[in-house]
Amino acid sequence: MTPFDDPAVQTAFEAFPEDTRSGVLVLRELVFSTARTLPKAQPLNEALRWGQPAYLAPKGSTIRLGGHKAASFALFVHCQSRLMGDFTTAFPGEDRLDGNRAILFDDPDQIDETRHGWLIARALTYHL
Repeated sequence: MTPFDDPAVQTAFEAFPEDTRSGVLVLRELVFSTARTLPKAQPLNEALRWGQPAYLAPKGSTIRLGGHKAASFALFVHCQSRLMGDFTTAFPGEDRLDGNRAILFDDPDQIDETRHGWLIARALTYHL
């Protein structure tokens, strides 16, 4: 597991209910592993945004992880970006979505490294 640099972020993860925490920790690792594979190395900043763990790259769009009222956990992207539209075009009908802002999950086994890694990579390089 990637160590936490910010104690506030670690505390936010620890505060999640267990079913949410187990899923968002898997997504967190996918964010970090995806960032390491990007050809143009983007320094990744992990911080809290709206009380949720968020991942920011200098030329990227923010990714947030957290709970959701209709699912155990979710991966959120900026709702005014093209990210979710591009994702649903590339992977139609593959995931349960909350409009153009989130992919919803009920179990960590639903996380697909290829599909969701594709979205994460697009978000981290959105403005390149």
